[in-house]
Amino acid sequence: MADPKGFLTTQREVADRRPVGERVQDWKEVYPGGPGKALLPIITKQAGRCMDCGIPFCHSGCPLGNLIPEWNDLVWRDDWSSAIERLHATNNFPEFTGRLCPAPCETSCVLGINQDPVTIKNVEVAIIDKAWETGDVRPQPPEWLTGKTIAVVGSGPSGLAAAQQLTRAGHTVAVYERADTPGGLLRYGIPEFKMEKLQVDRRIQQMKEEGTVFRSGVNVGVDVTGTQLKQRYDAVVIATGATAARDLPVPGREHGGIHQAMEYLPQSNRASLGQTVEDQIVATGKDVVIIGGGDTGADCLGTAHRQGARSVTQLEIMPRPGDDRPSGQPWPTYPMIYRVASAHEEGGERVYSVSTVNFEADADGNVSGLNLVEVEFKDGKFVPVEGTERTIPAQLVLLAMGFLGPEREGFLEQLGVELDERGNVKRDKNYHTSVEGVFACGDAGRGQSLIVWAIAEGRSCANGVDTHLTGSSTLPTPIPPTARPLAV
Repeated sequence: MADPKGFLTTQREVADRRPVGERVQDWKEVYPGGPGKALLPIITKQAGRCMDCGIPFCHSGCPLGNLIPEWNDLVWRDDWSSAIERLHATNNFPEFTGRLCPAPCETSCVLGINQDPVTIKNVEVAIIDKAWETGDVRPQPPEWLTGKTIAVVGSGPSGLAAAQQLTRAGHTVAVYERADTPGGLLRYGIPEFKMEKLQVDRRIQQMKEEGTVFRSGVNVGVDVTGTQLKQRYDAVVIATGATAARDLPVPGREHGGIHQAMEYLPQSNRASLGQTVEDQIVATGKDVVIIGGGDTGADCLGTAHRQGARSVTQLEIMPRPGDDRPSGQPWPTYPMIYRVASAHEEGGERVYSVSTVNFEADADGNVSGLNLVEVEFKDGKFVPVEGTERTIPAQLVLLAMGFLGPEREGFLEQLGVELDERGNVKRDKNYHTSVEGVFACGDAGRGQSLIVWAIAEGRSCANGVDTHLTGSSTLPTPIPPTARPLAV
């Protein structure tokens, strides 16, 4: 195990972020030199806090089943090459999860019962960032080819994970992406200050060197139909994500200046990467209102700060969570507590228990304000609190209220796959849909979820596809449902 007394003698410590006044002036990651480099002075001792529990609940907290005590011990022993081997055994892209995952593994850490949990996520990102620096991340091309061909539609984390596993199994894999560059929301949905696109670029390059083919700028369902893909390939994997955004049908929604978050964020990402964006939606000099209190809302918040917004207000219909774990969400479940992302440190106001009544507009038909009311939850629904109505100024409103599932029109309709009661692609335990040879993984089949679930599903789906095509699979066995998290 790691340091036998580490959890007794060492307190939890995380890397310092760059000063707010500095980081809002650029689009670089909020940690100096990136999180891995910022963590190196403290990470060995932090890894030593791992207790090597008899029953490591962090395994069940992580959908990927990461071998957390093993690589904690290896980092503490300064064996970084072995640590990345153990990390890659279960996770294709730890540089993504180490930056973007909310770390359900930490909320299920046994040490967290009565102390601060181990900084598992920080150890993870330190391992992979160091591995890139030392050259311990190398292409792993297959030794032979099976002659089977597979189309993966979507190049987000689930599609990339499925494609990499299937390529390494010897299949010929083509990844289709409607954007001009692979990466899905990792590319144009996640701001640079959370994850610089270098992280995506070098993984794509690794996959190309392994043999995966990327076909960017191809809108499947329009440029090529689902039927044509099914005829052309031995198997098709749906990894399109859940991109049908939830809207807000209240009076005034038609006014100018009201946009979905995924209209706003991709434009900002392109601009921050030096691309020209015509008629870009910007927050400069405006009162910005973000409707939705989740991660996407926080991404909009940090982006608006960097664009020079005059004020930013983030609205949430739910009440403010408490600072401590609720009694109804005991360890090792994932608790709903008050969390502060790096974007929240940078300013803005967070308003809870409010609902939007309508939008007001100026003489040109552009949004000028938002009328809201406080709400309380009664008899299974939110009801307005009389006398709490008020108006706040807004020249830019961003809707970040989550997603309703995959886009049904076009590709999915052409394939004729069956949907479940929530509108997601229905699949069996092997990720096989109702159409022979068509599989689905990630948010397209699961609904809006975490990046760790996307990668886990991509890996498991690859196992199902490999078994379908060859009769058996040499890929790692998927995590059984009984070993998956209790609640996230």
